[in-house]
Amino acid sequence: MFGQQTLTKNIQHDGMDRSYIIYIPESYNASSNTPLLLNFHGYTSNATEQMVYGDFRKIADEEGFIVVHPEGTLFNGQTHWNVGGWTLGSTVDDVGFTDQLIDEIAIEYSIDLDRIYATGMSNGGFMSFLLACQLSNRIAAIASVTGSMTPSIFNNCDPQHSTPVLYIHGTSDNVVPYTGALWTKDVEDVLEYWGLKNECDEDAVLSSIPNNDTSDGSTVEVISYLNGISNTEVVHYKVIDGGHTWPGTLFNTPGTNQDFDASEAIWEFLSQFDINGRIDMETSLEEPLEENATIQIFPNPSSSFYSINFDKIPSHLDYTLSDPLGRIIKSGVFNNKNEVLDLTEFASGNYLLQIGRQQIILIKTD
Repeated sequence: MFGQQTLTKNIQHDGMDRSYIIYIPESYNASSNTPLLLNFHGYTSNATEQMVYGDFRKIADEEGFIVVHPEGTLFNGQTHWNVGGWTLGSTVDDVGFTDQLIDEIAIEYSIDLDRIYATGMSNGGFMSFLLACQLSNRIAAIASVTGSMTPSIFNNCDPQHSTPVLYIHGTSDNVVPYTGALWTKDVEDVLEYWGLKNECDEDAVLSSIPNNDTSDGSTVEVISYLNGISNTEVVHYKVIDGGHTWPGTLFNTPGTNQDFDASEAIWEFLSQFDINGRIDMETSLEEPLEENATIQIFPNPSSSFYSINFDKIPSHLDYTLSDPLGRIIKSGVFNNKNEVLDLTEFASGNYLLQIGRQQIILIKTD
């Protein structure tokens, strides 16, 4: 059993000395396979800054996953990830470095190779998209904060499996423009690409995050493309009037949205998936819902009450209802073939209802 550790390590790749910081939660046990999150820093930043700025350590302690903060190399005197676009002159193979880094970590620690995720800030967000395109045999799902896809990433993307994507971006980002530029794709183009690639529903489900901090000058819309291959999703947190920042960070620079914590939202999203798609959640029932059982829910969408009818059901069937951030907001037990679920008190948006092993999206309207 390891104690809580933060270690700086080095590996050799392509004749270069590459470094990274690894955070091992106190709960780590070598006898159990542990998820791995790669957290990439932004352009000119470094692994230490990203570990603090886009901080997952407390969440890793609570949820039991390892966080690795890789360090970029110098390009024109600044740390970077080679993602094309403004880094076209770079010759560093950061995809190969990441591939080797995963191998090195998997040798030393018990890693769940089906649950390796990538996230990052700005240039690190671009890097996450690059890995989804060029290292998808190892990356289960990604999240980008203020990043995007360069034209070279976009035009040469070849994911080997449907890839869940969480995309957080401010509409007033003055570093990576929301509407794109010659060197970066429009956010909507990126969402459309992954929605089509994953074969998600064409129509998005729209919801919003409560405006908990009215002083931050921004609000958040959530745009969700659901029901992709293997139940994958593409979800966009559109931070209206938000800047080039990590929402919820303690470093509350101008343009930072404080209505939600990006680190929490990212882990809540990523942790739902492995490399094969959405993870089947275990039910607490001694007798599982029969595979051929039918659940009918109507109306859906609804502004208040949902009728839930079962054709076959064992007694005492547990359910949970999760909000757009993945937080369980309601739970209970179904005992009858005909039940009613009341969502009157909740805001409009999409909610995930887990009944036994089955999951249903409920759409709540005003």
